[in-house]
This record gives sequence, structure tokens and C-alpha cells, in this order.
Amino acid sequence: MADSRAIGIFDSGLGGLSVAREIMKVLPHEDLIYFGDTGRVPYGNKGVDVIRKYALEDERFLLSKDVKMIVAACGTVSSVAANTADGLPVPFFEMITHAAREAVSSTKNRKIGVLGTAATVASASHKAAIEKIDPSCSVLAQSCPLFVPLVEEGWCSPNDTVVYETVKRYLDPLLQFGADTLILGCTHYPLLEDAIRTVAGDVTLINPGIAVANAIKEHLIHTNIDNPSGGSHQFYVTDTPQSFQKTASILLGEALDETKVQQVEISAI
Repeated sequence: MADSRAIGIFDSGLGGLSVAREIMKVLPHEDLIYFGDTGRVPYGNKGVDVIRKYALEDERFLLSKDVKMIVAACGTVSSVAANTADGLPVPFFEMITHAAREAVSSTKNRKIGVLGTAATVASASHKAAIEKIDPSCSVLAQSCPLFVPLVEEGWCSPNDTVVYETVKRYLDPLLQFGADTLILGCTHYPLLEDAIRTVAGDVTLINPGIAVANAIKEHLIHTNIDNPSGGSHQFYVTDTPQSFQKTASILLGEALDETKVQQVEISAI
């Protein structure tokens, strides 16, 4: 039986829109509810206990909207707080597992690089997931703390000197390592894809959002809970909607008027 309830997606800010965009592409008839915790972004430089607390609050907010599944469109939450989904009454999708599978399938020299937040890199979650699939792979992870602020400011072009030099500084160790495949381990990072490609050259970039979108589609069809007649999108943020609204419209390729973006007080949920 079809299920017309929305898919719930959460992230610390704008980065999860890269996942939402991919889900919209492969599932244009699904309703989406996106929650961006813009008042507390970024999560990646916070302690594990704080990240878990925030993730639980984000999940609780989406459940209050009666969603049929929850997507943690946040590499940091997926790395250190995916267990917050234990006991959820709806299916839960995270970013690590699907990205690891894609990377192992793509690499030719068995050298995989991971770009992530400080918390994601410290967790070594991608390394564990990759080695579980193929122990012969070598993995090097690089923390990129300035990537999220760049994206949140809308600074993503490789023609921007600040963007280019920042990306180059972070990628140099991975390129010297010889990685032929790079996982964009934070959902903000696909928004810097052009800059990363300009610096990295002929390497394979793994966008977890694409892998997760395809996995969600397969799950919906297999369990017969897809929605053939929806397609509406609603956005909630914890900071003022104006800056989110403007940047999100560009990133998603759809105009977000004031009725589509609402500010909420997460502690009140």
C-alpha cells in the first residue's frame, strides 16, 4: 500500500540540501520535510555527547511531523551518533555505509581518501566501514574544518582564491597518499565539488547523497511505501529563515518563498 507521509531529512544546516536534492531527482513524487539546525551549525566541531543530544532532538522534531522515514543527511551524525536511531519507529538512513560501498566499488588502486569534519575523522567510521567490505583497502582521512563555513557563506566557486587555496591545503595530503577515490564525508562538501575536482584532477568523487537516494528509492519500492502522487517540500530551520531561503533556492534550483521555510524552536519540541 502506498504511503503518502513525507520523508524526513535533517542536517546541521545547509549541507543536507545536497542529499535532499538527490532524493528529489530520483523520487520526484515524494513529499519531503527538511530540518536544518542552522542555529547550532556546525556539528562537526562539537563533542560526541552534544552531537548525540542534537541528533535526538532533530529526530524527535521530524517524528512530530509524522514522517515515514528519517534520513540523517549529516556526515557527523552518521559517524558518531547513528545509534540515536535505535528504537525509532520508522526506517533510518545514514551516510557512511552507502558511501563506503561506492568507494570500494570505484577504487582501482585500493587507496581511498575521506574528507570529513573533525568529529567524523576522529570516529574513523569510514575506515571501519571500508575495511569491513574490503580489508585490502588503505584509507586516509582528512579533517576539513573550514569547508562548512565556506558553504554556509555560499563561497563554493573554484575561481574564488580563498576557496581554491583552502581546498588545495586540505587535499594535498590525500593526493600525496595517492588516493584515486575521495569520499565527500560531509553533506556540505558536494557543494564544493567543482573546486575539489579542479584541485584533485582525475580522481573519483563519492557523493553519499546519490548513494543514499538510490538506496531509499529501492527501499520504498521494495516495501511498497512509495508515494506516487506527492512532490511537496517543506523546510524548517532554527535560525532566521532569510539567509537559508536565499542560498537554498540556489542549491535546490527551486524558489523557496516565505511559506516554504519556517523557523522553529527545537527545545520546545
